[in-house]
Amino acid sequence: MKELNRKTAQVNTYPERVIQFGEGNFLRAFVDWIIYNMNEKANFNSSVVVVQPIEKGMVDMLNAQDNLYHVNLQGLDKGKVVNDLTLIDVISRSLNPYSQHAEFMKLAEQPEMRFVISNTTEAGISFDPSCKLDDAPASSYPGKLTQLLYHRFKTFNGDKTKGLIIFPCELIFLNGHKLKETIYQYIDLWNLGEEFKTWFEEACAVYATLVDRIVPGFPRKDIAEIKEKLQYDDNLVVQAEIFHLWVIEAPQEVANEFPADKAGLNVLFVPSEAPYHERKVTLLNGPHTVLSPVAFLSGINIVRDACQDSVVGKYINMVMFDELMETLNLPKDELQKFGEDVLERFNNPFVDHAVTSIMLNSFPKYETRDLPGLKTYLERKGKLPKGLVLGLAAIITYYKGGVRKDGAEIIPNDAPEIMSLLKDLWATGDTEKVAKGVLAAEFIWGEDLNKIPGLTDAIVADLNSIQEKGMLEIVKAII
Repeated sequence: MKELNRKTAQVNTYPERVIQFGEGNFLRAFVDWIIYNMNEKANFNSSVVVVQPIEKGMVDMLNAQDNLYHVNLQGLDKGKVVNDLTLIDVISRSLNPYSQHAEFMKLAEQPEMRFVISNTTEAGISFDPSCKLDDAPASSYPGKLTQLLYHRFKTFNGDKTKGLIIFPCELIFLNGHKLKETIYQYIDLWNLGEEFKTWFEEACAVYATLVDRIVPGFPRKDIAEIKEKLQYDDNLVVQAEIFHLWVIEAPQEVANEFPADKAGLNVLFVPSEAPYHERKVTLLNGPHTVLSPVAFLSGINIVRDACQDSVVGKYINMVMFDELMETLNLPKDELQKFGEDVLERFNNPFVDHAVTSIMLNSFPKYETRDLPGLKTYLERKGKLPKGLVLGLAAIITYYKGGVRKDGAEIIPNDAPEIMSLLKDLWATGDTEKVAKGVLAAEFIWGEDLNKIPGLTDAIVADLNSIQEKGMLEIVKAII
């Protein structure tokens, strides 16, 4: 078996045009895989310099393999099982700015640099007022980026053709707006001057993005078999699902510079990220939140098995296509396609997604993912969506605890005040008190849900039916 490096593998070399803050599994299986495809299919002709955003990271491992690694895509593509391996050759080098600060700052001096991409976790886009301009480097990611931008501004004497296009991929809504805001805070804190602020405003652009791909990461279970198949000793293989979506809130001229669509990739340049954020939360996270307690209380433990079950599978379809989809405002065919893609993802034969892992903090999840849909459905149709109502009753029942018919323990997990409320309510043994008490909990919902016409009675009826007949029977009745 060969070592994996640029001597043993036939790979391409491209000009360095992208600075990437983050070296983790997600960026390597998503952004770098996308850039690989753009190089192959759309003549993007760019390589990536990886910058480790925190002091301890993986750049040494990457450099040991000359920044080469394989992406293992697994899943269903239009019903066909796919399990393939691709050698990604787009990272030219990886830097640790804590031990290679001069090299890091020199990235700003490379005239052909054009893009900055990041994924530094949700906590990464934050303002740390203790950061100083002459720190080597600033501790926060926005601080490091501001240092780099200011050095570029000075190096090229404010040349507006040397601005950078910045795509944050951190999983926060309007991540670009938050990053831009934080850079302004550093400009003010460090007194970098109006001239630099104007250059940043006019020459650079920070765009909000939404990213979507499940990346399980390093395939510990399959690595021996994968290495045997590759005949390379690759210690950085990263597994990911086939589905990918990158929504970028940017104009068409940016798409022309970053030609992902020409490479046949699911990368959308749109005027607003908001409807796509809402679509993902509603059609992916929304069904997940209600299918989990319904499936578990029906004796099903894995998301894929729930989708394939003759009864619960129909319930999932009903919630997704007949209820939640009716509450969104994007074109119907686009929503239909997204819903079908979500079902393929739920059915991934390579991922055993336990429904109990989705049950953590179910009440706050329902509040953000399903409650808006329930209200909009009632408003548009004049009646409550039965599937979403049952989903809430199932969560309330799951939080009663105890054991399932087959002896599996029911272990709810949520904020202490929610756990305490549910324990006290269920101790009364009165389903009407349980329903009214949960719906009245303004610290969960921000309002009293007993005021939603018909909801209290519907939840009481579902709670009683679940107690008397069992979950599977009530699901059969509503589908």
